[in-house]
Amino acid sequence: MNSKQIYVTKMSGERALFEEEKLRKSLKRSRAEDEVINKVIEKVKAEIKDFMSTKEIYRMAFAQLRKNSSHAAARYKLKQSILELGPTGFPFEDYVSELLKFKNYHTEVRNLVEGHCVSHEIDIIAQRENRHILVECKFHSDQRRLCDVKVPLYIHSRFKDVEEELKKKTKYNNTEFVGGLVTNTRFSSDALKYGLCMGLYLVSWDYPQGKGLKSLIDQSGLHPLTSLLTISKYEKQQLLDKRIILCKDLIGKEKVLKELQISEPRIKKIISEAEHLCNLITN
Repeated sequence: MNSKQIYVTKMSGERALFEEEKLRKSLKRSRAEDEVINKVIEKVKAEIKDFMSTKEIYRMAFAQLRKNSSHAAARYKLKQSILELGPTGFPFEDYVSELLKFKNYHTEVRNLVEGHCVSHEIDIIAQRENRHILVECKFHSDQRRLCDVKVPLYIHSRFKDVEEELKKKTKYNNTEFVGGLVTNTRFSSDALKYGLCMGLYLVSWDYPQGKGLKSLIDQSGLHPLTSLLTISKYEKQQLLDKRIILCKDLIGKEKVLKELQISEPRIKKIISEAEHLCNLITN
């Protein structure tokens, strides 16, 4: 690539200058070695074209990274791995539950709770000391989809109905109830503004800054099994249907992989990759 400025097309359709440092930063999060990162960047710079989509650039970088470091590539595809937790949304709820456990919450998933007016199925009830967060998960299979203001409006109204009924119970006399919304994409500005105004616990891919899903996964090392490059899409779905959500859940579970008619050599590769990802925890 010559020295002229190159513009890229973002997911929103907006055009922006290509920033090598931004690509380097995203590659560093994959824990790839500097030599590998430099190879990937040189490849991208050699092939990038004006107004190329960021999605195409990601695919180019991922392909090159996979050639040089499959473990780093598995980590680099984290956002895509979360998108693969569909299509029902149930695996995403189970995954968020595991992330909340990492933050020392006791969790229960998909409980039917009596409200003042009607009953509601709550995706996750997370309890830590006297704080109960009633979490609703909003899963999108398209990362361009924003969580708009209608979602926190709806969730807040459900939360208030349940909260009113729970507060009648004497065992909750000293309990703080909080409504929560977790999404794998991003909040619109109005959704964020309304949610914060109503005191909702809000988590998206990159919100709160340094505490969103992306950061929490880095900190916890709780990679979804969909991160693995050694298993097929069909095999991933079979494992998700068995409520096996995390890479670490496969370690020592060779029997589950055998039930999927996976060969011994491949099982060894799958377990090795899972172990490697589980060891990549940010200090």
